[in-house]
Amino acid sequence: MTTEDTFTVEPWCLREPRLELDQLASTEAVLTVANGSLGVRGTLDEGEPVGMPGTYLAGVHELRTMVYTETGSGDPESTETLVNTIDGTAVRLLVDGHPLDVRTGTLLHHERVLDFRAGTLSRELRWRSPDGRSVEVTSTRLVSLDQRGVLALRYTVRALERPVEVVLQSGLVANTRQPHLSSHPSADDLLEHPLEPQEHDANGRLTLVHRTLRTGLLVGATAYHDVQADHDAGSPAELDVHSEATPDHARFTVRAKLEPGESVTLTKLVAYAWSDTRELPALRDELAGALTVARHEGFDGLLASQRAILDGFWECADVEVDGDDELQQAVRFALFQMLQATARAEGRAIAGKALTGTGYEGHAFWDTETFVLQVMTAVRPEVTRHALGWRHATLPAARERAATLDLKGAAFPWRTITGPECSGYWPAGTAAFHVNADVADAVLRYVDATGDEGFAREAGVELLVESARLWCSLAHWGRDERFHVFGVTGPDEYSALGDDNVYTNLMLQRNLRGAARWVRRYPEAAEPLEVTLDEVAAWEQAADAVCIPYDDELGVHPQSTGFTLAPRWDFAGTPEENYPLHSHYPYLQLYRKQVVKQADLVLALFMRGDAFTDEEKLRDFTYYEEITVRDSSLSACCQAVLAAEVGLPHLAHEYVVESALADIRDPEHDSSDGLHVAALAGTWLALVCGFGGLRQVDDGLSFRPVLPDELPRLCFRLLFRGRLLRVTVEPGRATYELLRGEPLTVRHERDDLELAVGATVTRPTRLRPRPPLPSQPETRAPGRGTLRDDSRPGTPASAGHHEQA
Repeated sequence: MTTEDTFTVEPWCLREPRLELDQLASTEAVLTVANGSLGVRGTLDEGEPVGMPGTYLAGVHELRTMVYTETGSGDPESTETLVNTIDGTAVRLLVDGHPLDVRTGTLLHHERVLDFRAGTLSRELRWRSPDGRSVEVTSTRLVSLDQRGVLALRYTVRALERPVEVVLQSGLVANTRQPHLSSHPSADDLLEHPLEPQEHDANGRLTLVHRTLRTGLLVGATAYHDVQADHDAGSPAELDVHSEATPDHARFTVRAKLEPGESVTLTKLVAYAWSDTRELPALRDELAGALTVARHEGFDGLLASQRAILDGFWECADVEVDGDDELQQAVRFALFQMLQATARAEGRAIAGKALTGTGYEGHAFWDTETFVLQVMTAVRPEVTRHALGWRHATLPAARERAATLDLKGAAFPWRTITGPECSGYWPAGTAAFHVNADVADAVLRYVDATGDEGFAREAGVELLVESARLWCSLAHWGRDERFHVFGVTGPDEYSALGDDNVYTNLMLQRNLRGAARWVRRYPEAAEPLEVTLDEVAAWEQAADAVCIPYDDELGVHPQSTGFTLAPRWDFAGTPEENYPLHSHYPYLQLYRKQVVKQADLVLALFMRGDAFTDEEKLRDFTYYEEITVRDSSLSACCQAVLAAEVGLPHLAHEYVVESALADIRDPEHDSSDGLHVAALAGTWLALVCGFGGLRQVDDGLSFRPVLPDELPRLCFRLLFRGRLLRVTVEPGRATYELLRGEPLTVRHERDDLELAVGATVTRPTRLRPRPPLPSQPETRAPGRGTLRDDSRPGTPASAGHHEQA
């Protein structure tokens, strides 16, 4: 069975029609249920077999010591690592003494469904025990999108041909064995048993409370059980029920005898609470309160609430794709997982893998602001407000980091969970200063899209001012009277410590201009920051003089100064099995050659398209196609957007499919550590910004739609300043409908359109010349089976070595 066959292609769900044990770790990530605060991987109810068990709580982490063979000033001393907490999913079943284990007996049928509209993971199986007794099991699991720390399960067992005695064992389990650690590249430095018992109880409900050993975080879970049997099997009062608890394991057990056709149903509600400040009594009260609310709602109430939230989400976020059923499924999966990654993430970082696995140790990167928040600003803007509020809360750590680096302002970390820098490899970590401009861009984009001036005053001004101060202390004025930034790393991690990286310089330019504009607009917010008019003038002067290198001989922008002078990588001499390159060649060699891991200059063409002419975009895109190998899942979506813009919609379609299927197909076998959340966001960006031609510029929305021949229709929705807009793109025309809100002006091609609720406006799309199809490096052409790993250099086990996720 190939990865393409794992899930059937359906518009509103992922259906796994059969169980493949060798793909468990990957499907566990894909079938995660989560809400941004609580994430539960799609493990089997019985808990075994398992690829990588995982119940994650946002911000719950441990510290591990950085080890360097050579130390340097400013090197972080420790890093934060997401930990597996208390598993509340386990429901073990014994049938006449035989434990239900899909590896024993006979598995007659097995199917799981992740439902994008219901927000549930359901399972149905029929199993015959080694002594010939058959049962049917159905289960439904959800993590509430409404209640921050609630997991709910319903598990039903029905006897088939013969009477059976069944025993259900439902548990809370801490310090679950982590089989994946034995093969993890940092296994020796990770904590396999990170939780220290504090309290356990099985009186009326199951409760476990633990504390992380080094960070001292309190983590608790409490579970309520309800058992219902049909009339012939007996009432709940006649069932044999008991509970027990040990420090790491609390168990609820029910025994029932079932005649053929009879069933017993166990409903389990689990509430979680965690804190780095509250003491045990307060946490205990929080657990009790959360469980009380969950019990009041009941399983059916939680299901109804889940459906209502998703109905509202899809009303504003749905994307319809005609002509490619697999892409249709993939974009809805992407949007659903982004909602699961962000819905209740208030006050916490949105990690690169969200809460679907321990890849990148649970760290957040610039991916959040540049990819994920760009989407959420358009479909669920309150998520962006909370995420940027988290960045604002980490400003003290960012200021401290800047001071450590002998800089002014605030330096946001390359990777972190709670705010401190967690990357020990500084060329791809500390030197990637563009993260600061990425945060500023997200702030500007959010306030422009929502009109949320309250956020601008409360947090936005300070974020922009402190990042602007960083740039003015990091950069310098050259003899050429240009504003230069030397020794930085752009988005492409196969190039490090370059001068005047175009993406970085254009983004900091936007940062400086935005900071100056907002200080003038919100003087009362700037006053406590002691911003002077001279400082504002210096920002504007620097923004106007930012150096943007250009290669006159080739007629293209070098990624950074001198990049186009370096020798090209020997693509013809690189066998396909030697990709990704960072796993087979020293970074010393990669850094010295023209080879691009992921979109860098091309990302600048997308994010700062206003800084380039159409002719420059085509020449630049064509040039970088020839040297971009996409050893990162962040690349294909950016290339899709630009391919569509420069008149290559078929190539764009190939790239968007590649981005969309990175986890559903998992061709690189790297989804087991967690989903590629930024690539999922990139699926929306490629469709909406690529084929829809959406750009958010000049305080408004503009569209330049184009469709590939493969897609006869694309329809998407988005929010802008309280309005809900629907755009439908078909061959030769685009239709705009305002579904909700006050009249809105948008730009189509070169024309301004006045939109009002109830009126439909259709305009022809401009025919664009089709340029020659550019070539990619040998074996790197895009396609449905050609996907790249997005592992990145990070915290080393020792100085000078890279950690690959």
